[in-house]
Amino acid sequence: MNKRQWIQTRRPHWTQFEKLLQMHSGRTGSFKPKANEISTFSRLLRELSNDLSIVRTRSWGIEIESYLNHLVGQGHTQFYSAPPGHLALFVEYLSVGFPQLFRANVGYFVVAAILFFLPGAVSWAVIQNNPSLAGRIISSQVQDQFDTMYGESDENESPTQRGFGEDRAVMAGFYVQHNVGIALDCFARGVLLGVGTAYTLLFNGISIGAVGGYIVSQGHSERFLSFVVSHGSFELTAIAVAGGAGLMLGNALLHPGQRTRFEALRVRGLEAVQIACGAAAMLVVAAFIEAFWSPSGVPVALKYIVGTMLWALVFLYLSMSGRNK
Repeated sequence: MNKRQWIQTRRPHWTQFEKLLQMHSGRTGSFKPKANEISTFSRLLRELSNDLSIVRTRSWGIEIESYLNHLVGQGHTQFYSAPPGHLALFVEYLSVGFPQLFRANVGYFVVAAILFFLPGAVSWAVIQNNPSLAGRIISSQVQDQFDTMYGESDENESPTQRGFGEDRAVMAGFYVQHNVGIALDCFARGVLLGVGTAYTLLFNGISIGAVGGYIVSQGHSERFLSFVVSHGSFELTAIAVAGGAGLMLGNALLHPGQRTRFEALRVRGLEAVQIACGAAAMLVVAAFIEAFWSPSGVPVALKYIVGTMLWALVFLYLSMSGRNK
């Protein structure tokens, strides 16, 4: 049986299950079917779980996989879960749901990472080797600001303390607003058929690379790299994750499949929003690291060790968390 025949055979069961979900939709724990519906719901849920496994094994497309994954997730939530608190739901999503959803759509992240990190690396290399070109991307005023922040001064004074003073809570608030704003731009501009997201990733990649290349070219590499190595793991990865979510929106509009574009955007958009929320949570973590750890006066070697561990933690979190669920 080929893919089309199999879908035609199985689709009525999916539609029946979707109708049952809609009949009993509501908050977690509100599932109260009639006695004759329980066995049907349970049977269909097992069948959909098996169908999802078949689709994944045979690589029959991300759209049908996402559709079945959504139905199975909704079914498990309604059928098995007790009503947990909002905080428990949030923690469970970040520890299980978000990394699972990220891996199910990892292809979008790969494309976004290429659009973000590759131009950044090229921009960094070009500006570092030819600092005179920095003026085409970074204004002279901003260059002077970076020279002041990362130049020679009191050893106990961090770069951010020169810009924000000692109030690290203010620093954290600024970083949250700034970083989450970039991520939301990457995500929301996906509705422009993905072009807006691609532009935002390219622009920020080139800008960040130019800043890094310029600062290193001025001889401030140790001070700069030891400052960014820790929070960069969460911050830069999260921007690429949010960009992947934006590309999901663009792809839903460009390739709606058998759905209308609005319906495709609704179905795929829900997953994209969930991924973008996970990226926002990562950026909040990055903001607090950047405000309280990165500017601290601990030895540079320790910052590099912790930074390396944080990069490994982000990789393990996104690649392994939730696999046993």
